[in-house]
Amino acid sequence: MIVIALVAGYPLYRTIFFAFHEANLTTPDQATFIGAGNFWFTNEDGIGLGFLQDPRWWQSVKNTLLFTVVSVALETVLGMIIALVVNSAFRGRAFLRTAMLVPWAIPTVVSAQMWAYMYNDSFGLIGRGVLGGQALLASPDSAVWAMIAVDVWKTTSFMALLILAGLQSLPSDMYEAADMDGASKATQFWRLTLPLLRPALLVALVFRSLDALRVFDIMYVMLGANNAASTSMTGYARLQLIDNSLLGLGSAVSVAIFLIIMVIVVVYVTAFRVKFD
Repeated sequence: MIVIALVAGYPLYRTIFFAFHEANLTTPDQATFIGAGNFWFTNEDGIGLGFLQDPRWWQSVKNTLLFTVVSVALETVLGMIIALVVNSAFRGRAFLRTAMLVPWAIPTVVSAQMWAYMYNDSFGLIGRGVLGGQALLASPDSAVWAMIAVDVWKTTSFMALLILAGLQSLPSDMYEAADMDGASKATQFWRLTLPLLRPALLVALVFRSLDALRVFDIMYVMLGANNAASTSMTGYARLQLIDNSLLGLGSAVSVAIFLIIMVIVVVYVTAFRVKFD
């Protein structure tokens, strides 16, 4: 508990502290309390200073939620299909289980740069050959779909691995009884597999949703700092904290991201109604 308090609790406390202060990254000891000014504030000239009044923040929220919902949904469905296939008995199953992890094993920066080359509208295999020179990464609205494709390609195998672990923990005697009762494979999947997989699915969905909501490296490598700030919430937080040296504003954005993630995790746990002993 002491280690957790030092590693996670104290930094979280400091982030919340600076979220209500006007502070510069280079001089954090000169912080001035401004209440909710970093979240919502308009000065005497009618100029908004809080990030909730910045259109780029709302654009990043929209793109991040779209990225999270679509990518996690696709990865869950495809991961379930892959897990069901590799969980069955066939020749070469061990090789397939190892091969499916290759995209996940590639460092994110490497895979993001590789896909950036393929998306290039001048010489890229996808950008020039498939899309006919369309600049898919030019705007946040179109770039988010390109990022979704990259994330699904890279992370589906991770979801498949987590779901496969859940499948292997299911008791086989229930399936034998279902076969004797004449239950079809589809009935067994909907009535046995999915209900029993709820704890494993919850863990997989929480892990992937946390990563997707905090996505940064893919968008930063493929789009650069400015476009990444409009495409993901963490990119926007980095812009304020690192590029603009606004420690208070960047901390306020981080607190907002933390609250969004916490709400989504609570929704997951409530929806799945899973009780952990």
